[in-house]
Amino acid sequence: MKTYSILFFLLLVSQGAATQELYVFSDPASNVPARSLSIKYTGKMVRTTDHFLHTHNMSRHMLESSIGLNRKWMIRPILTVSDMYTDRKQKLESFGMYTKFRFYSADEVHKHFRAAAFAKAVYSSNALKYDELTGDGDQSAAQLGLVLTQLVGKLAVSSTLAWNEVLDSERWLKYDGPRNFGYSSFNYSLSAGYLVFPRSYSSYKQTNFNVYLEMIGSRGLDRKVYFVDLAPALQLIINSNTKVNLGYRFQLDGLSKAYRMSFLKQGTGVVSPSILFSVERTFLNTFRK
Repeated sequence: MKTYSILFFLLLVSQGAATQELYVFSDPASNVPARSLSIKYTGKMVRTTDHFLHTHNMSRHMLESSIGLNRKWMIRPILTVSDMYTDRKQKLESFGMYTKFRFYSADEVHKHFRAAAFAKAVYSSNALKYDELTGDGDQSAAQLGLVLTQLVGKLAVSSTLAWNEVLDSERWLKYDGPRNFGYSSFNYSLSAGYLVFPRSYSSYKQTNFNVYLEMIGSRGLDRKVYFVDLAPALQLIINSNTKVNLGYRFQLDGLSKAYRMSFLKQGTGVVSPSILFSVERTFLNTFRK
């Protein structure tokens, strides 16, 4: 295992110490190393108000496993457990599959630009309840998207553009009247990460400290709904193979009539912030060629 950590450290150095593009709320165009495996747990906590004006906490727990098939292509099975759509009881919520293909890379010393296409399919047991459309397990959905990532020195900037389609059976019911929910959205994010520590690499055991700021938004394609969130985050990378993330997400702007999960006062546009915590462990050379 020590040998694998050294290899991962050398990989980071050769890629310009690109740990600052391991974003907390989004994915970069880069993949996990070829033939490697990562296991990640993510917990999301949010407060909301029900129809009886009772405020309570809700949470989602996500387990992901990223597999590097080769240097350009990766897959990621996903499982979520949540009480966000139940009467405060945790239940198996969704499972899905994410795949990403890096089709372009221009690499230089301490600098690179990469582009990747991704697809995601999620099956969820949840009924439609909110105007916010995601690929996180809230609804059965399919996503197609593009990721562009630029690294220059200790700063990495990335943009994600995604087309999201809800696959709930309600969508295909024969009904000519008004619909309660939208089924299509354009989701996007703009993320920046900066490597604060170490100033220079001398050992794979050095702890990396990164800071992030991400803007996350969505706009309905078949319904007048939109929101824009801001999400600052902190990250520690320990022994070059373990990431610990802590993020805070809050709404900057949005349509006041839209109904999001984290509304504290329905219909007023007052949205509760959410907190995200995640831990990820990477295992190099897990699979043979």
